[in-house]
Amino acid sequence: MKQFYGMSQRGSLDEALQGLYNPQFIMLLSNDAQFEEHVQALEKRYPGIPSIGCIGMSYQTGVVEHGVGIIAFSDGVTAAANVLEQVSTMPVKYIQRLERDMQTVGGSSRDTVCIDFCAGNDACVLTTIYTALRQRGISLVGGTGDQGKVSANGRVYQDAVAYALVRNQNGRVKTYKENIYHQLGNYRFIASNTDRSNYILGSLNGKPAKQVYKSILHVTDEEILTRTFQNPFGKINGDDTCIISIKEVHGNSLACFRQVNDSDVLILLELGDYQAITRETIAQICREFPRRSAIFSVNCLFRYKLFSEHNYMQTYLREMASLGCHAGFVGYGEHYNNRFVNQSMTCVVFE
Repeated sequence: MKQFYGMSQRGSLDEALQGLYNPQFIMLLSNDAQFEEHVQALEKRYPGIPSIGCIGMSYQTGVVEHGVGIIAFSDGVTAAANVLEQVSTMPVKYIQRLERDMQTVGGSSRDTVCIDFCAGNDACVLTTIYTALRQRGISLVGGTGDQGKVSANGRVYQDAVAYALVRNQNGRVKTYKENIYHQLGNYRFIASNTDRSNYILGSLNGKPAKQVYKSILHVTDEEILTRTFQNPFGKINGDDTCIISIKEVHGNSLACFRQVNDSDVLILLELGDYQAITRETIAQICREFPRRSAIFSVNCLFRYKLFSEHNYMQTYLREMASLGCHAGFVGYGEHYNNRFVNQSMTCVVFE
């Protein structure tokens, strides 16, 4: 298979599509002002080709912040794209669409992946989708777009998740998740007074969450929102840790970018040697996939901001480019199988 990446910093879809021939699956990453126009134009240009899209930044060796990016697969891919609607209330109502698409595409854990762009309620959506995917052992990689809009096959949807099943006809696929944080001290918290619908974390071990965070890290209210780049929370999930970013201060509580429930066990994290960690991820991919056709990744907005502030983003993209054809998008939350995480990178590698 082959991966194509095209972009236009000025938002010209024609410019972004230059050189794309006979695609078998297309992803559109556009800006808020032009998204719906681009969705319609893309379908007109490539009618009937499975496609999904969202509002967000794309990248290959540089980042497109406000224009348009196209990532497409060809030459050896079987794909199907669709949506689950009403994700805020009842995404399971549409699960038969995914089950039918799985039958159409075929495939297994060895050669098939699900890529999704979500408009919200991610944790519930992923649980729903993964109940179907795990029957075949199919992995999932994806993320959250901006403005609550996604697209599939030439139509724009709100309150929905767009997904694509992609089967590599010429080799394996495998998904990865990169965490650049580790535990800080021995802090261990039980969450309470949470508001699940608004992602509010009220108390930690019975004390106001804001005060606990401030007293441990010696920061002011104003510094909390930037300190989450260095010190997010982590939720224990078996032998894994899901990163939880702080969105804003909410009275004596903290509003987060992912749901926290009463009785969840949380830890405090600190930033590790992210340059060494990303190099090890690259080395692991090289060991496990000596021959690579494509790498599609999702990087968190907070990782993008962190790397940019440390003048590392361009270096990071150059190092990822050493793997071969690498492209992706900047999400507001990352998806890995049935997990919704923050401040992470998830990716799928195609042999």
